[in-house]
Amino acid sequence: MGMPSMPELLIILAIVVLLFGAKKIPELAKGMGSGIRNFKKAMKEDEEEEVAANKAEKQVEQKSDTAKSDKPEEKKEA
Repeated sequence: MGMPSMPELLIILAIVVLLFGAKKIPELAKGMGSGIRNFKKAMKEDEEEEVAANKAEKQVEQKSDTAKSDKPEEKKEA
């Protein structure tokens, strides 16, 4: 089974127009487009939050490493 040929695509298109009507198809396409746009936006925001969390975690690690190295070493007396 390969790709549908032109006559098969036209038949499928005719069935879709009969089922949904010519006025409903642009609304469906618009809804799908906005849904995809919202999905991409949410994915981008999620990635930005993840990057910000990683940066904050690295800063905390650097601060704790700096704080450990700044502590004066105690001399043990025997």
